[in-house]
Amino acid sequence: MAEKPREKDDAKPAETKNGNSVPASLNVLTQYIKDLSFESPGAPQSLRPRDKAPAININVNVNANPLGGTDYDVLLTLNARAEADGGVLFNVELVYGGVFRIQGFAQEHMLPLLFIECPRLLFPFARQIVADATRNGGFPPLMIDPIDFARMFQQRLAEEETRRKIQVS
Repeated sequence: MAEKPREKDDAKPAETKNGNSVPASLNVLTQYIKDLSFESPGAPQSLRPRDKAPAININVNVNANPLGGTDYDVLLTLNARAEADGGVLFNVELVYGGVFRIQGFAQEHMLPLLFIECPRLLFPFARQIVADATRNGGFPPLMIDPIDFARMFQQRLAEEETRRKIQVS
């Protein structure tokens, strides 16, 4: 059976200035903790056993900055705050970064790579750091549920589009 030809091949190598093609690749050059903060303002009283689980609010943010050439710094920020009985049990903030080398992708694929794929690769490590910090703070480890970075990216694009429409009006 013959293969049907593709109309558009998104995975084809990008052309360089001299006409050579570069194979598409995304490489993690390094990962690092940029900032880590754990606070338990009510300890040791806040460490007592509880009848019901605390309210936990988790915020996630992703930023990306070019470092030059094909290298990018991607920062995944996780904030988690646990509250019970009108007080803060703990507050943990992590800014976890990765330096990525991205080559051979078409320009229209760069934002999804930086804001979906790169944080997806960083997340398991950041999740473990948050779990360890809460456990080392005397609480059960906070295991953050998997994050849909594609949905986050789509929401961010929609918010930016709304802002542009408001500014034009």
